[in-house]
Amino acid sequence: MGLLKRQREILIGLILGDGYLQKTGRRSARLRLEHSEKQKEYIFWKYEQFRHLMQAPPHLVERWNPIWRRTYRYWRCQTYSTPVLGRYRRRFYADGRKRIPEDIDTLLKSPLSLAVWYMDDGYYDRRDRSACIYLPSYGPDELERLCQALQRNFDLRPKVVWKKGRYPCLYFPVEETRKLFALIGEHVIPAMRYKLPPNPVTTEGAKPEGPAPRTPSSTAESSQGQDAVLPDAGDVRDEDIVCPPEESGEW
Repeated sequence: MGLLKRQREILIGLILGDGYLQKTGRRSARLRLEHSEKQKEYIFWKYEQFRHLMQAPPHLVERWNPIWRRTYRYWRCQTYSTPVLGRYRRRFYADGRKRIPEDIDTLLKSPLSLAVWYMDDGYYDRRDRSACIYLPSYGPDELERLCQALQRNFDLRPKVVWKKGRYPCLYFPVEETRKLFALIGEHVIPAMRYKLPPNPVTTEGAKPEGPAPRTPSSTAESSQGQDAVLPDAGDVRDEDIVCPPEESGEW
């Protein structure tokens, strides 16, 4: 149950975006995905990309929010626990917090990774004809590493801005937005093209309808609690996992 090159590229985008790698033992982890009903097609697309690792197809979940006093409905699926995902978790998490590893420039190299990340956390502003990608509360050094990786690997130069003074955001001015969409346009699935203008190359046209931009608090990660350690009962045993050569070894 190793990962193909395409799956590794998608996984990098998921980890940077909405995906949550949940610790399930000393060396293993599982990938948990959650999306609103409006993004049902998107989570089923993700399920298909990792079907051989998934426990079951996405299922509908209801959660009562006592603060807003309303019930939220969303779709959830998760993989089996594997040491392969455990290695990714050790690379992207520290002390239960998602982080940007020092060698992010060797990981975030594919336009497909960038597209998945944008589909998860990106937003297009018709008025400004600019795009942004919402981020968790990364530290200054992590934000700098991320920007350097984007510049080195994609010739993208976003600016770090703060939304409502709380969460950082990668802001792509008009010209950088054109470059971003030229890179990722072919990888954005039909159900998520509302996050692109009708002509992604020029960034001109009316803003497609779609969900409002989300903040990091709506991700599967924040809803589950980053420090949770789940038992391995019922999951794939470590000895049942065969990793390809490029995935073997310690990180």
